[in-house]
Amino acid sequence: MFMKTILSLLGFDAQKHSVKTELMAGLTTFLTMSYILAVNPIILGDAGMEKGAVFSATVIAAVVATCVMALYAKMPFALASGMGLNAFFAYTLVLVMGYSWQEALAAVFIEGVFFIILTILRIREAVVNAIPINIRYSISVGIGLFIAFIGLKNGGIVVVNDATVTGLGPWTPTSVVAISGILLGAILLTLKVRGALFYTIFIMTVVGIPFGVTQIPENFTVLSLPQSIEPVALKMDFSRFISLDIEYYIVVATLLFMDLFDTIGTLIGASMVAGMVDAKTGRIHHLNKALMADAVGTTVGALCGTSTVTTYVESTTGIVEGGRTGLTALTVAGLFFLALFFSPIFLIIPSAATTSALFLVGVMMLRQIVHVDFDDFSEAMPCLMTMLMMPFAGSISEGIVLGMLSFVFVKVCSGRYREISATMYILAAFFILKYVAPLI
Repeated sequence: MFMKTILSLLGFDAQKHSVKTELMAGLTTFLTMSYILAVNPIILGDAGMEKGAVFSATVIAAVVATCVMALYAKMPFALASGMGLNAFFAYTLVLVMGYSWQEALAAVFIEGVFFIILTILRIREAVVNAIPINIRYSISVGIGLFIAFIGLKNGGIVVVNDATVTGLGPWTPTSVVAISGILLGAILLTLKVRGALFYTIFIMTVVGIPFGVTQIPENFTVLSLPQSIEPVALKMDFSRFISLDIEYYIVVATLLFMDLFDTIGTLIGASMVAGMVDAKTGRIHHLNKALMADAVGTTVGALCGTSTVTTYVESTTGIVEGGRTGLTALTVAGLFFLALFFSPIFLIIPSAATTSALFLVGVMMLRQIVHVDFDDFSEAMPCLMTMLMMPFAGSISEGIVLGMLSFVFVKVCSGRYREISATMYILAAFFILKYVAPLI
């Protein structure tokens, strides 16, 4: 009876869902996004923060935010410190602009509080609902291309090329393991094997050991005690905010913008894959609650000592495995908590082993392209802009912004301005200001 009560709180229906499927989906999502546990301490460590403390802070923030998603929003999405956002924190705010990491943490905290307020006022939900339906479909496709590209890059299949920007990488043990994982995963998915992505990640991790792709430390231990977050927790410096530093306010606004559209893009793309979108209106079920999980995660993350927390696009790997309820997210949260004690195990999973999951989920997300209206050029052109700029600009938010700006520009200049909502005009004005402000 107790278990049934818990499952109902997570939106689980025994007639529609399977506990085994939800657990497997959560495990797959966790394995696909667990790289953040290794990467985030390195990036924030470059900003002068204590790496061990950042590792623990990253875990705690992910657990809290994902639990909110599971229990409040009842959705299968996982959250953690966002890639790109952490790089902006360390390399732009601290190393280039000269802010201390304590001042940067304060900016993240302020952004999180603003997000909570905007979510309560349902302003963030209004922004999502203002996005034209064709752009929404293209966001899903663009994210698919983006994460497939990330997978290929992480696996060394695609590398930097001075002549053509990118090119095919050399055949190395890493790239061989990565491409083998893609082929194996494709075969298992074709055979409709449940847990195909998870099994592929596990098999490629093991296969990578003799080739040196999966690195096992000499003093490898299964268990390790959690490290204290004291060196980074509650170390925020609000002096710039209190002194009315305009440049600092712009930093907060920039963080707000980046997090907003990264989250919106991920939720739209993942929700479409999960079938959590109203067929008539195109609106996402429980959207405002999902946005609140993101806002709470960012605020708690700053208090603990980590950069902006956001919904992870890798959640789509678990959704593809059948995750549809908060049980999937709760499983991810539980695994993140265990990572505090079993970090050596999780940290040996190489990026080459997760290439298959990212690439194959990218393939699945392309299916939304059939819904885009390519007969209307004023719709088709902004959609292609959205799809291509995500992988080319390396940012979900930039793809959405450029797609929406081109949508407004083409519609207005072709005399079809009545097809644009008032919210879209307001957003377009902010987008233009975003690009113009640094030039002033």
